[in-house]
Amino acid sequence: MKNIQEILPLYFVAGTQDCRHLGDNLADNLLSVLRQALEGGITCFQFRDKGKFSLENSPTEQRALAIKCRDLCRQYNVPFIVDDNVDLALEIEADGIHVGQSDTPVKTIRARTHKPLIIGWSVNRLDEAKIGEELSEIDYFGIGPIFPTQSKENPKPTLGMAFIQTLRKAGITKPLVAIGGVKLEHVKTLRKYGADGIAVITAISQAKDIKASTKALKEASGCNH
Repeated sequence: MKNIQEILPLYFVAGTQDCRHLGDNLADNLLSVLRQALEGGITCFQFRDKGKFSLENSPTEQRALAIKCRDLCRQYNVPFIVDDNVDLALEIEADGIHVGQSDTPVKTIRARTHKPLIIGWSVNRLDEAKIGEELSEIDYFGIGPIFPTQSKENPKPTLGMAFIQTLRKAGITKPLVAIGGVKLEHVKTLRKYGADGIAVITAISQAKDIKASTKALKEASGCNH
């Protein structure tokens, strides 16, 4: 398993709902975008297939797609993380799981498997980060939304880039990935403020040239290896 800092510089999050502008074949759209993103150099992928435009109501199709995404990530030696769905993550042996404040408790997740599993936790406030800092089960925090985002139906209040600095000054040492409306021009500042990486959805999924946009994001995030 790679160390956590190595997987966070360019963390791509997507599901079929994020690729629907590419046509009606939802699964193929996502696989095509993911392959180009992997070629461009993403360091981690989170399968977050949720909401009314996703395959959420077709669990068999969704599971089949998750397996294809997992296999594609393995070809490129990039960690494959599942958002929220602990059963699916464990069943298909994902590399990790990402959960929010109101999802399955991290201690419960850790207790369900003896295999190494990356666990990420969404944080929107300093008090949440302080609680999470004390939980050995959590490997990294997803901090956001930094900017307004259309990717969630009821997003939490936006935080702004300086919130990353606030967390570091308050003694938060766990790896942080900044998410929510992050674009190329924000990356260097977020890294300077103490983020170990950035997580993006539309900056990759809606890019005109996915591979080139991914490379530019990766370079800005300071990992050229």
